[in-house]
Amino acid sequence: MTQEIHLRPVAEPDLAMFRRFAVEPGLIGLDWTGFRDAQEPARQFAANGYLSPDGGRLMVAVGDDTAGYVSWRRGAYMPESWYWEIGIALLPEWRGKGIGWRAQAMLCEYLFHHTPVQRIQACTHPENLAEQRALEKAGFQLEGVVRAAEFRAGQWRDGLLYSRLRSDPS
Repeated sequence: MTQEIHLRPVAEPDLAMFRRFAVEPGLIGLDWTGFRDAQEPARQFAANGYLSPDGGRLMVAVGDDTAGYVSWRRGAYMPESWYWEIGIALLPEWRGKGIGWRAQAMLCEYLFHHTPVQRIQACTHPENLAEQRALEKAGFQLEGVVRAAEFRAGQWRDGLLYSRLRSDPS
């Protein structure tokens, strides 16, 4: 990858990509869970530009091109010990190019720098070997299997839970 990868805030033209992820089966890969409200991205953007105290999205850009987005949302095991759960969605033409792990590592650095969180976690599908490798390259460690974590393609499926702590090497 010779072009620079960077994260940037969501802009109004990015909403077209979010609408595509909501209505194009298969575009988001294994994370497709059925049709979604295609107008929700515009409402969310109008409400807070996809940046709030409880989570957000940043666009993944390669040079001047938009490759996808990263997201985070607040979770908690206890009210005083919350964590971020992150995710990524890349357009198919940008997958397999080493962008995903870099974008997720950059998001972790951003969140550790701008929030007091100690833990960032991510889940993926057992069959998504590329994402498992990407998370490990981004500094995450496999914690284990989350049984029956999601309903997808007509059945309950397991997930793999990864985490990265502020004290882990970047």
